[in-house]
Amino acid sequence: MAPDTKSRRAFVIGAGVSGLAAATQLAARGMAVTVFEAAGQAGGRCRSYYDPAMDQVIDNGNHLVLSGNGAVVRYLERIGARGALAGPRRAVFPFTDLKTDTRWVLRLNGGPLPWWIASKARRVPDTKPSDYVAYGKLMFAGRKATVAETAPVKGALWERLMRPLLLAALNTAPELGSAQLAGQIMRETLARGGRACRPRIATPTLAAAFIDPALAFLERNGAKVEMGKRLRNLVLGNRGALALEFSDVTVPLSERDMVVLAVPPWVAKELVPDLTVPTEFCAIVNAHFRFPAPKGAPPIMGVVGGTVEWIFAFEDRISVTVSGADAIVDRDREDLARTLWSEVCRALRIDAELPTWQVVKEKRATFAATPGEDLKRPPAKTQWRNLVLAGDWTDTGLPATLEGAVRSGDAAAALALRRGGL
Repeated sequence: MAPDTKSRRAFVIGAGVSGLAAATQLAARGMAVTVFEAAGQAGGRCRSYYDPAMDQVIDNGNHLVLSGNGAVVRYLERIGARGALAGPRRAVFPFTDLKTDTRWVLRLNGGPLPWWIASKARRVPDTKPSDYVAYGKLMFAGRKATVAETAPVKGALWERLMRPLLLAALNTAPELGSAQLAGQIMRETLARGGRACRPRIATPTLAAAFIDPALAFLERNGAKVEMGKRLRNLVLGNRGALALEFSDVTVPLSERDMVVLAVPPWVAKELVPDLTVPTEFCAIVNAHFRFPAPKGAPPIMGVVGGTVEWIFAFEDRISVTVSGADAIVDRDREDLARTLWSEVCRALRIDAELPTWQVVKEKRATFAATPGEDLKRPPAKTQWRNLVLAGDWTDTGLPATLEGAVRSGDAAAALALRRGGL
């Protein structure tokens, strides 16, 4: 006899990517799913909105997906959005060094044997094949080691590839970052070859790719999504969660109900006081310019030697991302916009005054991906049988990436189904 899922309820607290990943998995299995989101819209850090200053829809930030991000690919397939990512057919990454005005294109070969490092035309300028071997140590690092304790943190390869790559992935000063997390990124990207490293960008917006199709999927499967519903209190008993208390209603929970707590770590800590969570965070600054990308501009360009780190080119705008941005996050917004636009002009060879712009700052964008903070990350499983956790800050084995967020939601859903005997 098939398991009776329709008589069981699942309450997902948080409609960010991790919460939506869990909700869609549970709804696909026939559970009666309700999603509660404190904000007025879904998406969390992966959201899009109409910006009056820009007079267009923009993303709060930029999320680069790689073709080897299996959890993201399966999530998009589940919600019917497989074609929502665009990018080149091969793993090519244009870079520019603003200090030296040097330009190059990193060209990975498709398979896992990295013969591209033997070609001067494919590898980073001023590097030799032996330089790359030293970074293999990251893939075997212990959990308490930093990147600086494990691999070189100087030289052309570090400055022109490894530092930008790890800064983007860890959103933390990479020298201080967890070598184990850095190694896992390498294991799932560069070590797997170009077929796993093709860059993919949400088109036309993050919401169109990751959020709106998920909400439509939930509606088709009978799930409810309630916005503006902040959980005030999670009533916990000795063995399980007993009730969800909102400002206007209390939802009692039965033994057969499941709760997926997919909220930021500081919120989870308030709701579950004995929970250990990361307590140090790093900022991200994104800027958007209402200026059509020049003809032939690559969809994504890495930048070194400046403040800008990555430039994303769209038909109607140019966006930039600065990870690990604690040093600039408090700067005046217009001053930041002018600095970033001047670097965009140099990188893309544009001669134009500052166009209409928007700067988006997130001071607590991700947990600091240091060994100490990584050790604070809890698993999805809790001591309460009907309560599980989701979020890129949980112990996914990855830093706080989109892939990690989806994996956390998938893990929470799988655990919820197992705990229910399904």
